[in-house]
Amino acid sequence: MTEIRQEPSEVPVRRRFVRTALVVGAVAAVTAVALTFTVPSGQAERAATPDRPTATKEAVKPGAGNEAAQLLEGIALAAEHAEAPAGIRDDQFVYIKSKVAWTTQTNDEPAKLQAIHEREVWKSVDGSRKGLLDEPYQGFDNEPLDAETPGIASNTNYRHLQTLPTDPDKMYKWLNSVSEGSNSKDEANFVLVGDLARESLMPPAQAAALYRAAAKISGVFVIDDTVDAAGRHGVAVARVDRGQRFELIFDRKTKEFLGERTVAVEDLPFGFKKGEVTARTAILDRTVVDKAGQRP
Repeated sequence: MTEIRQEPSEVPVRRRFVRTALVVGAVAAVTAVALTFTVPSGQAERAATPDRPTATKEAVKPGAGNEAAQLLEGIALAAEHAEAPAGIRDDQFVYIKSKVAWTTQTNDEPAKLQAIHEREVWKSVDGSRKGLLDEPYQGFDNEPLDAETPGIASNTNYRHLQTLPTDPDKMYKWLNSVSEGSNSKDEANFVLVGDLARESLMPPAQAAALYRAAAKISGVFVIDDTVDAAGRHGVAVARVDRGQRFELIFDRKTKEFLGERTVAVEDLPFGFKKGEVTARTAILDRTVVDKAGQRP
């Protein structure tokens, strides 16, 4: 499901690919501008190195930097050896609990970062059943989510993800074929990697291929130490686009995905100053349950 984020007319529209669909009307007054996970606002950032490029075009080279490619290979190996829940049935649901804070903007007022709040989502294993979203802060109190339409290449239910390539080159081609929105194909691909890591259950072989494919995305570099919305420190792979740095955060030892954050690397036209966090998340739980609304 796709969420289109409208922004002020002078700011390009950015589309986050796999965010669970918001219900029309319930958020009509709130316009999301950016998305990712975080360290405290205004925290000083590391200086750029050859593998930590700045936003200049000269710094962007084909494929990830060497350090980022090595980190992504380690993440891929960890994903490859992870165990998926045993005996997953089509009638079950993937349950994901997270802490999130999105950027919002109302009318012509400056954008602001929401308070960190909990979000729970239940997604049908085979996509055929209605899911559920519980995010009271946003006005969603056990809000039903539509079932996925069969046959769409961008579906994110577990059974469809099992059909994706396990070869990194083929996975990269899949990313190119289904990612959309954003300012460039590299940005769209990186956003899609983050969306899949955050709010889906990726089978181990496909998850490994996804992270190896991410090493083929230009401009990806490493942030040695960053913090997710739950306050956990980790290492991140990141990209800079349109004045913001988008970070995917992983546990330094286990290489498990922790969350994301987005940081302004320059003063932004919709209100944020350089160094301020514009979005943050943290995954707290990810498992399979028997019915929508059930908590582990």
